[in-house]
Amino acid sequence: MNYRKPDAKRRLLPALSLCLLSIGFHACRQAVDTNPENWTTPYEEMGGQKSPAYPEVIAYYLELSKAFPSVNIQTLGSTDSGEPLHLVTFNPDGNFNFQKIGEEKAIILLNNGIHPGESDGIDASMMLFRDLATGQIEAPMNTVIACIPVYNIGGALNRNSTSRVNQNGPEEYGFRGNARNYDLNRDFIKSDTKNAQTFAFIFHLVKPDFFIDTHVSNGADYQYVLTHLFTQYDKLGGEAGFYLKQTFVPMLEQSLEQKGLDITPYVNVYNRPPDEGFDQFLDNPRYSTGYTALWGSLGLMIETHMLKPYETRVEQTYALLQQLVRQVDQDYDQIKEVRHKSQQEWAQRSHYPLGWVVDTSSFSTRLFKGYEVDTIPSEITGSPRLKYNQQQPFTKEIPFYDRFIPSDSVAIPAGYILPAAYAKIVQLFQGNQVEMYPIAEDTLIQATHYRIENYQTRRNAYEGHYLHYGTQVSSFTDSKRVKKGDYWIPISPKSMRYILECLEPEAVDSFFNWNYFDPILQQKEGFSAYVFEDLAIELLAKDADLKSNFEQKKNEDPKFAQNAYAQLNWIFRNSEHYEKAHNRYPVIRVEKESKHLSYLKGLEEN
Repeated sequence: MNYRKPDAKRRLLPALSLCLLSIGFHACRQAVDTNPENWTTPYEEMGGQKSPAYPEVIAYYLELSKAFPSVNIQTLGSTDSGEPLHLVTFNPDGNFNFQKIGEEKAIILLNNGIHPGESDGIDASMMLFRDLATGQIEAPMNTVIACIPVYNIGGALNRNSTSRVNQNGPEEYGFRGNARNYDLNRDFIKSDTKNAQTFAFIFHLVKPDFFIDTHVSNGADYQYVLTHLFTQYDKLGGEAGFYLKQTFVPMLEQSLEQKGLDITPYVNVYNRPPDEGFDQFLDNPRYSTGYTALWGSLGLMIETHMLKPYETRVEQTYALLQQLVRQVDQDYDQIKEVRHKSQQEWAQRSHYPLGWVVDTSSFSTRLFKGYEVDTIPSEITGSPRLKYNQQQPFTKEIPFYDRFIPSDSVAIPAGYILPAAYAKIVQLFQGNQVEMYPIAEDTLIQATHYRIENYQTRRNAYEGHYLHYGTQVSSFTDSKRVKKGDYWIPISPKSMRYILECLEPEAVDSFFNWNYFDPILQQKEGFSAYVFEDLAIELLAKDADLKSNFEQKKNEDPKFAQNAYAQLNWIFRNSEHYEKAHNRYPVIRVEKESKHLSYLKGLEEN
């Protein structure tokens, strides 16, 4: 694709900006010419070397939507920056009711500027919408394209020319962190930001069949401009995962190759040559495509190579978006069918995988276009450093490990009971349209409880948290008096994966691991040794089993036998005086829905 070079009669945007500032949109509209030659984008106006500022992006889409009935723009929620999120939609039918659209057509949701320094998709999307609206490229008949023009608005407004230290253009760009310095591509499950909460609203409004997120990255040097990071096939699962791996991805790669464009899976290496092979990236639910996969959407992160010229990156991003729209349009009925079948398959499973690992015994072989690597001494440190030699390209077969297998799983319950006190979780579940019903009256039920037995915690702050990992739990059955107003959350096919990923503590991005339940990890009541000593004597005298276990512990553990406080603490923790709440996970599992559980269905349906 060759972008339009600006000339004297095509400098529309500066005139539009002045018009908007001086006399407003209504008067300005009469001056807009729908001739496609007059719709040069800001990126094109600036010769393909610069990316427009956020206000210019929105101004362009606003004018496009006013001139063409196939384009619609709306504001749908707030962000941490104070600016609203916009959604731009292209539908040649002029219908923008997503519920009706989804019954007839496939829907693509395109997300740009999650990292505003990676602006390739912002500029490519503006040209794509322009060319679709003006008829420069054929409009899809069975597919509607919805686009968040700039997701990280706070980062986009924080423009600079230095923070992307390794990147080859554009001249200015936004910053990776949002208005509160969050990396939004780690926030889709925990949802600390208004951006993520609004994204959830948009996502469930649009209900995309295919989700695309545009990025730029570099873990190594190689010949490709384009790399793809599709939702991990096994984790997506079922017919959808099989179709994505066996049909959609090969077709996309082949169609781009026919256009002279090479593409490879995202090169998942860091500070080592990729020619020894690499794994497919595992997109856990904290990431955009990991989150969208929980709802069965096929997902793709486009990752262009930051060392390639900006103009080339934008051009090839445009080509990839255009081809992907064509392919979704061609296969729209099959995509909808495999999504439906996959949801049915997940609903029939008895167990759910909580973690995934690479299957090192299974790999495919791919032709990879890289550069030879020299190891030379660093002039700064004196240590060996990698040096890619672009004068020595190679093409050779390498192993690609793209099969993942579950590392752990859990039986799928009938549902969970969430105490109403956890208001933020209630809010997030409601925002994700999870079915949840307030319990009508205090009720005593038998249910499965978890006790947190072990976990590790990051030593450094990570996206506003000190993230837990390696969590291990034990389970036991106990009676529980659930309170009126607590929430019954049944497992439904639509929300099952989201619920399990959030509420099962051992899941990698569970709310437990994201510190939502940290107060249970701190013991609130204790004992004074000089007082408890007398009570401990009475406890051992009254309970023969307690005394026997205590003596056995002393005999088997010499350090314990020499530690007076540890001995008293053991007696305390094995007595009725030890608080039940310590390390006891407050969300309970209901294995089979009890007929005694009365809840107010309909009062808080979303």
